[in-house]
Amino acid sequence: MTTTPVDAAAQDTGALDLAARAAALDAADPLAEHAAAFVRDDHVVSYLDGNSLGRPLAALEERFARFIAHDWGSRLIRSWDEGWMRRPFDLGDRIGALVGAGAGQAFVGDSTTVLLYKLVRAAADAQAATGRTEVVIDDDSFPTDRFVVEGVAAERGLEVRWIEVDRSAGVTLEQVEAVVGERTALLLLSHVAYRSGHVADVEGITRAAHDAGALVLWDLCHSAGVIPTELDAWGVDLAAGCTYKYLNGGPGSPAFAYVRDELQSRLSQPIQGWMGAADVFAMGPRFEPAPDLRRFASGTPPVLATVALEAMVELLEQVGVDAVREKSIALTDFAEEALATHVLPLGARLASPPAGPSRGSHLTVTHPAFREVTERLWARGVIPDFRGPDGIRVGLSPLSTTFAEVEAGVAAIGEELRAALA
Repeated sequence: MTTTPVDAAAQDTGALDLAARAAALDAADPLAEHAAAFVRDDHVVSYLDGNSLGRPLAALEERFARFIAHDWGSRLIRSWDEGWMRRPFDLGDRIGALVGAGAGQAFVGDSTTVLLYKLVRAAADAQAATGRTEVVIDDDSFPTDRFVVEGVAAERGLEVRWIEVDRSAGVTLEQVEAVVGERTALLLLSHVAYRSGHVADVEGITRAAHDAGALVLWDLCHSAGVIPTELDAWGVDLAAGCTYKYLNGGPGSPAFAYVRDELQSRLSQPIQGWMGAADVFAMGPRFEPAPDLRRFASGTPPVLATVALEAMVELLEQVGVDAVREKSIALTDFAEEALATHVLPLGARLASPPAGPSRGSHLTVTHPAFREVTERLWARGVIPDFRGPDGIRVGLSPLSTTFAEVEAGVAAIGEELRAALA
């Protein structure tokens, strides 16, 4: 297979310039010191998948040891009364603050899938009395979101209405305005599109849905901890997000959910468990839901799984999401420049929005050979993310990723693509 010839001398000069610029950007980066706070491995040359699984903080070994020895090993069952019962809500308040939510509206627990199911089902049931039987979602939403919506629709006799989107961009305000109407019960969209990295107009879209009488549920999986978000100020009804990406909670760490104050007594979540009861220890004959956010809890909270999450929340509280976003923009702009030098001349295509406020913290570049290329990259310690049918995502977690790491990783993508095309 052949490709368009590239001026080798010009490309070598561009690569040298990029490497020098990466070093200069790292030297001037006000957040550079934090990269050393994360576990590094000599066999990982470049980690470009922080949008799927964030690196662990190096301090976790000591933190877990302390938790096991004291909270679990010494205090034992007493720790439930001393903090574990409140932990999902206390930590939820702290995560809520990172996404613009006041206290008492966010909690941690369950997986993203389970929380989305609870919120979709609760919203749809609450809207049923008004004759609204339609759920709107875009056709390139993450599979979990689409599958949950289809499942709830089948359970409750609802109709799913699909918004067709550009895979290199995302849902626009104009598309939403053209679709929502008097039959729309719920609109479910992602703040940042998992494939392209497109940042949706949350405030404008939420307002348009409300004007039509619909509730809105936002998926924050690819924005929490990296994109400044104002759930309260934007009038958002419901939100859910995972914590293992930019919140670095680790594989399988529990998700979080947001339920606006005014909706908490109106919505009835479908997975009734003892932790959501008004009096948890009454052990009564029937379920009486808590009057507040606690009604959305179900089973025993995953306390151990929140230890790593809490550590990253502390770091984000210290640094601030605005500063993280500033570096995210710098990293993605630099990554785009590196792709233009090393990868795009080989026939690849950038499938993400242009630089600016409509782009999140990852880029997608496409080429038919990228599945094979990704396998080669992983073997040499360069770890991007492959998304079918032909996309490599370059995911940049600002506190743990350096500019030099981006340059080295993107250069390797170019090298392996060139080898695949030879």
